[in-house]
Amino acid sequence: MTLIALGVSSSISIYKSCEIIRRFQEKDFQVQVIMTKNASRLISPLLFSALSGREAIVDPFEGQQSERIAHVALAKEVALLLVAPATANVIGKFASGVADDFLSTFYTAVNCPVLIAPAMNEAMYLHRQTQQNIRRLKGLGVRFVEPERGYLACKDTGWGRLAPPERIVDEGLRLIKKSRSLKGKTVLVTAGPTREFLDPVRFLTNRSSGKMGYELAEEAIRRGADVILVSGPSPLFPPQEAKFSQVQTAEEMEKEVSKHFTKADIIIMAAAVSDFKFAEASSKKIKKEKLGEKISIVPTPDILLKLSRKKGSKVLVGFAAETENVAENAVKKLKAKNLDMIVANNVLDERVGFESDFNQVSIILPGGRAIRSEKMTKIEISQLILDKIEEIIGKKC
Repeated sequence: MTLIALGVSSSISIYKSCEIIRRFQEKDFQVQVIMTKNASRLISPLLFSALSGREAIVDPFEGQQSERIAHVALAKEVALLLVAPATANVIGKFASGVADDFLSTFYTAVNCPVLIAPAMNEAMYLHRQTQQNIRRLKGLGVRFVEPERGYLACKDTGWGRLAPPERIVDEGLRLIKKSRSLKGKTVLVTAGPTREFLDPVRFLTNRSSGKMGYELAEEAIRRGADVILVSGPSPLFPPQEAKFSQVQTAEEMEKEVSKHFTKADIIIMAAAVSDFKFAEASSKKIKKEKLGEKISIVPTPDILLKLSRKKGSKVLVGFAAETENVAENAVKKLKAKNLDMIVANNVLDERVGFESDFNQVSIILPGGRAIRSEKMTKIEISQLILDKIEEIIGKKC
């Protein structure tokens, strides 16, 4: 049976967590309850242990759970982390990276979908800091079931009432289904820049940080795919679950991508591959006075074009970093390279794109249909891109 972790914090609506457990059990899910210490003062952990059939976890350093916690075993088992009810305190901890109890520590360890259902007084919910924390978590890929307006424990009427248990469970089930949506698929992602060397010191490159490609790899993993990440030089840490290769030049990237191409079902070419390289490269540093007036450059391999000629039934996605006529240039590339989808953005906008945590893109499909995003985090953009890829897969089946 699939296991769900249910985080419970100290809101008066804590009693509704019992119904959430029952509803998941009716769908044949097991539930592991994780309580904050303050929550355990409102309701005994014994109640949740009896309902779930599993010992509720409160303190990571007490009882029989300590060995399991030391090995973070539970984080590898769960299909969903749901926090309902979630107080402003818990939301703030998650947003700030504070890990001072089991629940907040567990959040930093899981790689499954995370769903939060806030419940608190209206003033607390609408407070600027709480809303900022919620926005930050949404930008990190955390999903929310927004609270309702209604009668609150403080005897006021306003926003902050926990969403109905049935709505919370339905959203949880949807996220679990999405987390398996690419199971059995192999996704090949390229990321970062390439470097084309003039000599051991100097090279031709671009401003790509690799963030977009790395987020796409992470999101594909969250959806159950086997992921191969081929990256140019980047300071980022690759996902632990991905098969990772790092390259320098366009030719090295072509070779590595070709090696994995056959086994891939989906290829997402997010790397900013240099279009040119030096006609001649020196094995030693060239002295300034010997550089001459001209340096010759020649084209690098067009990896995407070569892949398009043998893609067959695979889904092939390209990227277009443009400075003018963004949509028109992207459509030309889409057609010329037989792509299933292209993601285009204007790299002149300093707020998004290269070296930024944010992006604003146009996703263009064959036929010219375009979906333009708002300014979003690259995590959110990766979710949007993978959603569209899944639609393409559905139409091909």
